[in-house]
Amino acid sequence: MSEAVPSAAATATGAPEAPRPGPLRTIARVVLRSTQGRVVLLLLAAWLIYQGWLSAAAPGKVVGEFPADREKLAVLVTLPFPPERFHVLVFQRFGRVSGTDGTTVEVRGVPRTELVRLARPYWVSRVEPLKQP
Repeated sequence: MSEAVPSAAATATGAPEAPRPGPLRTIARVVLRSTQGRVVLLLLAAWLIYQGWLSAAAPGKVVGEFPADREKLAVLVTLPFPPERFHVLVFQRFGRVSGTDGTTVEVRGVPRTELVRLARPYWVSRVEPLKQP
């Protein structure tokens, strides 16, 4: 087995050469030392916390007793403001929008598995079953 040849700096001082940090460690050091890098990391952390909060809050917005025998449901989605065209278009991804009344939107044919995804946006206050006449 051959021995590694020491560098000129190591032979001049008589001390062994310290191992070099890996490329990932070098990148992390450069990012953490720059103000822009710290700002980007802070924004990334804030975005991740916000996404986590949206995911954690969504199940609590789904309230009421949904029929157990149905896979597709009619729901009433409540917003804290009157819905605009954008909101109606987002709800159409989940089912058929059958109307609005004040701050609520009626959405029919929503798959049971999509209820929490429907409640995830921050501007949804509540998702409950639509009372059928």
